[in-house]
Amino acid sequence: MGCSEKGCSHSDNEGARAADERGIAVRDRMARVKHKIIVMSGKGGVGKSTVAVNLATALALEGKQVGLLDVDLHGPTVPQLLGLGDAPVALQGEALIPVAVGDNLKVMSIAFLLGEKDAAVVWRGPMKAIAIEQFLGEVEWGELDYLIIDSPPGTGDEPLAVCQAIGNMDGAVIVTTPQETALGNVRRSIKFSEMLGVKVLGVIENMAGFVCPNCGEVTHVFNKGGGGVLAAKAGVPLLASVPLDPAIVEAGDSGKPYIYHYSKSPAAQEFAKAIGPILALEDAATQAAPPADASATDTAASAEAPMGDVDTVLRFAVPTSDGLLCPHFGHCQEFTLVDVDAASKQILSVSSIPAPEHEPGLLPAWLADKGAGFIIAGGMGSRAQQLFTEQGVSVVVGASAGEPEAVVRQFLDGNLVTGENVCDH
Repeated sequence: MGCSEKGCSHSDNEGARAADERGIAVRDRMARVKHKIIVMSGKGGVGKSTVAVNLATALALEGKQVGLLDVDLHGPTVPQLLGLGDAPVALQGEALIPVAVGDNLKVMSIAFLLGEKDAAVVWRGPMKAIAIEQFLGEVEWGELDYLIIDSPPGTGDEPLAVCQAIGNMDGAVIVTTPQETALGNVRRSIKFSEMLGVKVLGVIENMAGFVCPNCGEVTHVFNKGGGGVLAAKAGVPLLASVPLDPAIVEAGDSGKPYIYHYSKSPAAQEFAKAIGPILALEDAATQAAPPADASATDTAASAEAPMGDVDTVLRFAVPTSDGLLCPHFGHCQEFTLVDVDAASKQILSVSSIPAPEHEPGLLPAWLADKGAGFIIAGGMGSRAQQLFTEQGVSVVVGASAGEPEAVVRQFLDGNLVTGENVCDH
């Protein structure tokens, strides 16, 4: 029988063993999936889940075997958009069987496992990471051409857990609307993807303009062309510019995939166009492997897309006391700022700034103003994490005490071990 006492070596060993087993299960399941793609947005309300559902449906209509994983643990909407609200989830041995939509699409969401429709998921970072590993490793996805992963808004726990668990993502699709408030957060999503070595396949501009059903005149409700300008500056394709269509809302509310039921509409044709670079992954996979004498560094460098005007320096902020990461985020002596070259992941500089006097809600805006894009901490309250997300700052909690530069280096190398959120108040 295990021990639950904090610090007990037996308990620590049990936890490490369970983490190793989940990692092995994820690798085994994902080895049967040809291409893994995450759909992200830096801001809520841009229609990201609608985009994910229609991309997955478009790929299935092309005859591909597709999985759709909803990792928006606090606000899952994929089952509603596909009319699967009451669908049962079966067990096969110890594996969950995803819900089938037709012959080519399999779907999994936390919504299938909640006892009540309106039940709230009240989980902190480590719990969410474990749940995501289980969705990847304990669901019988089978042989898939594509796994499309719908993540919640921002660059927080869920997309970070997905990318770190899978480790070899094929790409990210970034969703935005044309106005500047959305575009600023999308830039952070692109920077987040670059930091984790995930290629940005392109940007989808949603709600690009309202087409009058009577006269055909286009009204740009949320500004015009912002997604295209952003994509051009970032050096990535604009995959689609999807106009506003009341039928998209109607289809989502009634659980009908829009691209299937309104295939002739301009918006559906944009969704269909957006899967071009995703289908191109199939062709790229059949190309010859790099020569045997090519170094891993050369191979990785050739796979990276230029990021244009997107920030090339990433700033990490680590709360520190006496030169080490401080477990109490809001009560540290100072913040150590570690600047990293986004392309090479080399640390450029390390500096420190005294922490301001502690006031609730102050630090997220203060650190964002200092240019921080990532926070690595021992523990942090859920409200503070939410405020950082609203500022477009990614948060990693559960890190152990250590020299801040070493902690950032471990994160960059994918070796940072995180545990319990030690100061969640």
